[in-house]
Amino acid sequence: MDALLVTHSVGHGAAGDLDVSLRMLKYVAANPETPRLVRVYQPEPTVAFSRRESLLPGFPAAVSAAASHGFTPVIRPAGGRAVAYDESCLVVDLVNVEDGAYGGLDNEAHFKTVGNQFADVLRELGVDARVGPVPGEYCPGTYSVNARGQVKLVGTAQRVTRGARLMSASIPVAETGALIDVLVAVNRELDFAWNERTFGSVLSETSGMTAGDVTDSIVRAFAGHRSGEIQYHVLANRLES
Repeated sequence: MDALLVTHSVGHGAAGDLDVSLRMLKYVAANPETPRLVRVYQPEPTVAFSRRESLLPGFPAAVSAAASHGFTPVIRPAGGRAVAYDESCLVVDLVNVEDGAYGGLDNEAHFKTVGNQFADVLRELGVDARVGPVPGEYCPGTYSVNARGQVKLVGTAQRVTRGARLMSASIPVAETGALIDVLVAVNRELDFAWNERTFGSVLSETSGMTAGDVTDSIVRAFAGHRSGEIQYHVLANRLES
């Protein structure tokens, strides 16, 4: 599949970086001839809540808990439960033209396909990667990617609009201590039970690998046949024209 790698897309703040994802979605919906847009970046410390969570009684306290741990609370465009990420993680956005029906098996098929693609990438890096949930994982999902069936490594979420689909994934690559601490505090306020021992990272499952190796492997897997690269400010100018 042809793809455009979106570069220089960070530095807009936690909420602004999520807005970039929505702008990419809008651009593809309006320009169906666009190849897949692929964005891989290291985010600022963020706790991304779902809109459903924002309606819960414990949400204000959860927002305060995130902020007190140095993480900016935001509402993310896709579904799921609260996810924490920072510079030790990678966020991957995949935006495709969407010409199928909304919801149902079509959405399930996309989750399964992308989950298997991430598992393939991690296996090539030496991880015993599998597709499926880990009991007690944060933001549980049928097509989470785990290691050894014991720790979650990749969580995915998606948003579909008329004409385009955004699939977003968060991947802890290195240190997890700060991420676990903030999720413990946030999920306590939201009254969500989870097992912090299920929170894993890629480098803890490999030997001789670096964060750069992980990034390069993901870019090759999802944008390896790319027709080129586009800097985000160029894409933004096209959106505004």
